[in-house]
Amino acid sequence: MTANWIVIIVGIAVSFLGWYLTPHAWGYGLFGFGLAHIILGIIDMFRFASDEEPQS
Repeated sequence: MTANWIVIIVGIAVSFLGWYLTPHAWGYGLFGFGLAHIILGIIDMFRFASDEEPQS
């Protein structure tokens, strides 16, 4: 779970960096890369949450 938060925080930082560089092609690329990390980190959190449920 800690790794997911680290991925999300890094994604937020990269997205902000891309936001400030937006008029250039690098800005759009970094912004999308950061958003992908945020989305994948959140999806991964839900995947692990369903794995921790007790099985009967």
